[in-house]
Amino acid sequence: MSRFNAFYQQIAANGLAHWLTSLPTQLEQWEKEALHGDFKQWQKVLDHLPVSQAGLVELKTQVSFGDADALSDGARQRLQVLLKQLMPWRKGPFTLHGLTIDTEWRSDWKWDRVQPHLSPLAHKTVLDVGCGSGYHLWRMRGEGAGFVVGIDPSQLFYCQFEAIKHFNPDPAVHLLPVGIDDLPALKAFDTVFSMGVLYHRRSPIDFLTQLKQQLKPGGELVLETLVVEGDVHTVLVPTDRYAKMRNVWFIPSVPALLLWLERVGFKEARLVDIGLTSLDEQRRTDWMENESLIDFLDPSDHSKTIEGYPAPLRAVIIARN
Repeated sequence: MSRFNAFYQQIAANGLAHWLTSLPTQLEQWEKEALHGDFKQWQKVLDHLPVSQAGLVELKTQVSFGDADALSDGARQRLQVLLKQLMPWRKGPFTLHGLTIDTEWRSDWKWDRVQPHLSPLAHKTVLDVGCGSGYHLWRMRGEGAGFVVGIDPSQLFYCQFEAIKHFNPDPAVHLLPVGIDDLPALKAFDTVFSMGVLYHRRSPIDFLTQLKQQLKPGGELVLETLVVEGDVHTVLVPTDRYAKMRNVWFIPSVPALLLWLERVGFKEARLVDIGLTSLDEQRRTDWMENESLIDFLDPSDHSKTIEGYPAPLRAVIIARN
C-alpha cells in the first residue's frame, strides 16, 4: 500500500484526475529506488512521534498545533530529541504542543510580506513549487485554501513535513517528494507559488514556462526570488558561488524579470515587495547549526556577499496567466 494513497483518492475531486496517469508510477519508483541513505532513520523518527490528541490549530498568524498542557514536560523533551534528529530545520517556525522549532528562516516574516498582495485563497487549489518543509502550505491553508499541494524533491523536507502533519493530519494539505521537472502541464491550479527557487534553475525561462503550465487560465503566479539592482538588461551570473551557494545561475534585475515573465506569456506582472534579507530573518539556531547568512556575507561589509557580489536582495512578483 502506497503512503500516497490518500492523496490519490482526493486529487480527482480537485480537478487533478489527469495527474493520475503519471504520478503514481513516479512515486512508486521513488519508494523503491530513490530513498536517501538516512531515510529509514528519519522514518523511525516519524514512527516514534507521540500520539497526539486533537487540540489547538492556529494557521492564521502562525503554525501551531496542539495544546501545551497535552504533553508532560518529559514527553515534550522526548519530542524535541526526536525532531532534532531531522535537523537541519530551515523553514518555519513551528510550534507543537508548546515546543517551538526555531528554524533558520523566519518564514512567517516572508509570508507577512507576501500575503497582503495575494488574490483571496479561500476555496482555491494551490501549488507551492520548492516548498521546503511546507511551512507556507499551512499558512495558505490558514487563508482558506481548499486544497494545497507542495512539491520538493528533498526527502528530508518530506519527512519534516510528515512530522508536522502528524500533529494535524489535515486531508487538504500535502507534500510530494518530486520536482517541477516531474510534473506534466496540469493547468489545474488557481494559484502557483515559487519562493526561493528561480535562481537555482539553469534555465530560468524554461522554469517560468513550467510554472505557467500548472496554472488555470487566469490563475495567479506568486514568484519570490533574488534580484539585483539594474535595468532591463541587467542579469548577474556568478562565476562560481554566490553567498557560498554553488547552484546559483541567474539573478536578474526586477525589470529583466518582468520582461522574462512577459516573454513566456504572463500578464499584469508587477513588483509587490522588495528588500534585503536581514540577519534576524536568516540565522543559525539550535535547530539549524550549520552556516547561515552571517557566514555568507563579507565580514567587513554586509552589503556584499563573501565573494563580493551584492548582498541578497529579494523581490516578490505577482503575475496573471
